[in-house]
Amino acid sequence: MLNVGKIEEGFVLDHIEAGKSLDIYHHLKLDKLDCTVAIIKNARSNKKGKKDILKVECDINTLDMDVLAVIDHNITVNVIKNGEIVEKKELTLPREIHNVIKCRNPRCITSIEQELPHIFVLADEDKEIYRCKYCEEKAGNSSSQW
Repeated sequence: MLNVGKIEEGFVLDHIEAGKSLDIYHHLKLDKLDCTVAIIKNARSNKKGKKDILKVECDINTLDMDVLAVIDHNITVNVIKNGEIVEKKELTLPREIHNVIKCRNPRCITSIEQELPHIFVLADEDKEIYRCKYCEEKAGNSSSQW
């Protein structure tokens, strides 16, 4: 059995879809932080069969909850202090996201004006559809857009 030690302060991202932990690692820019990160891939899960888990030992305020919610709002975020879970945060889809998804429309102003932020607005919460604020292009569900 694999044993990954507990963390003193930070967060544990649980119930990540199997195989998505590295995408989350990069989108949260954890590679740029000076903190300890454990990535557990394809762990056994009673609910999902397999899941990924990320354990990050750093200040909880470094976690961009909007980015995480856009990637998968079903992830469980456990906040750890003094080695214990002190809070479980629920993720909700943000109404507006900045520079998480890039517009793929070649005629969009963001393709021409490189310094403009990529802003997407939640157009349909039930279907989890975001649209570009400038051209209304629908964002795909592919992580290649991020």
